Amino acid sequence: MNITRSRGGPAAAARDPELFEEFYREHVDAVTRFLARRVDDPHTVADLTAEVFLAVIDSGHTYRPALGTERGWLYGVARNVVSAERRRTARQHVLNGRVAGRRLLAPDDIARLEEKLVAENEGRRLVAALAELPEGERALLELITADELSVSEAARALGIRPTAARVRLHRARGRLRAALAGNRGTASAETTSAETTTTATDGAVAITGSSA
Repeated sequence: MNITRSRGGPAAAARDPELFEEFYREHVDAVTRFLARRVDDPHTVADLTAEVFLAVIDSGHTYRPALGTERGWLYGVARNVVSAERRRTARQHVLNGRVAGRRLLAPDDIARLEEKLVAENEGRRLVAALAELPEGERALLELITADELSVSEAARALGIRPTAARVRLHRARGRLRAALAGNRGTASAETTSAETTTTATDGAVAITGSSA
């Protein structure tokens, strides 16, 4: 896996506009793809991407290189941003505010984000397949399978110890094996539905293998 590290890291980027621009350019694609696996509207992806990098300005000083990569740390920030967005949506406050205050995207920007959304269709299906797991286990598996972090990086993003992450991963794999076995037992009753979910379940099966 290619590890991207910027000059000075998030802390320096938060203080220096030039370094912030460099940090943004190095990581914006990964952050956008992370968000595109979790939401399916290009305007929302654009808004949340901006929120993630605004959060870097406030929290860049919390990054510790010894605890993980910049990408893993950013995914932790992005998870918090997505969670906050979901809470806003659940309270129904976001609807009117986003319609009234959403910044307009140029057609080229919308097309570019829609391409990313299409490219992340499989990732969103995998995230959906994991939705029935307990929150902590689901979040860990999402980061390892959909976002391709190592166990240590995922632990850093979730704020837990790598040892605890490995125990959680083992438990989650057992739950997922059982769920997949149950799905196979009933698949013949709904052949068409099963065919539409093959990609997602195939991706989920991969997490039962070894981890980094």
